[in-house]
Amino acid sequence: MLKFYYNTGPNPTKVALFLEEAKLPYEPIPVDTRKGEQFTPDYLAINPNAKAPSLMDGDVTIFDSNAILLYLAEKTGKFLPPDTPEERGQLLSWLMFVASGVGPYSGQSVHFQAYAPEKAPYAVNRYRYEAHRHYAILDDRLKFRPYVLGDAYTIVDMAAWGWARLIPRILDDATWDGLPNLKRLVDEIDARPATERALALMANSKFKTKMDAESHRNMFPSNAKPT
Repeated sequence: MLKFYYNTGPNPTKVALFLEEAKLPYEPIPVDTRKGEQFTPDYLAINPNAKAPSLMDGDVTIFDSNAILLYLAEKTGKFLPPDTPEERGQLLSWLMFVASGVGPYSGQSVHFQAYAPEKAPYAVNRYRYEAHRHYAILDDRLKFRPYVLGDAYTIVDMAAWGWARLIPRILDDATWDGLPNLKRLVDEIDARPATERALALMANSKFKTKMDAESHRNMFPSNAKPT
């Protein structure tokens, strides 16, 4: 059985969505980052980057959410575009667009607005601008097609949904007014039964919620004060 190491962040959530969409049996294993469980030797042996999610499939170990989505899609043959060089080029391009652009800029936008120890207007402006720019590219892409790659729902849509559903937190509620096509996609995925199950896993998990000194030290070690 697959072992799925997760927390409630956007990257584990999109992997949970695939697992539920594909109806794969899996064991969910929580990794409480506020408690520092990502730094245990056992977990670092699975994921040297000390992040969630990670996946174990027998002797196969995969970390990074987009790598996991691609691995599971190829393993099951589900939620992929037609198997042609042209379609695969688009799949890899847009999946990596989410991996290298949407995710990092969105995460940094939240960090500098909510968690940075000092206010940094330049950083806030830069990451908000870049996050919005990436979402606008997705919105434009969806103007003339129902899904990012065309007529079929794929792992690229799942990857984008994991972050885009949090736009009110990453940017603000008003941002949706300028992204109607992306909002349509997010709303459609939100309404899927598999999404309800994936979000229920996150909602029913018992993670530490208090953002105290321990949480800051474990989540943002670069900001920790010497002891």
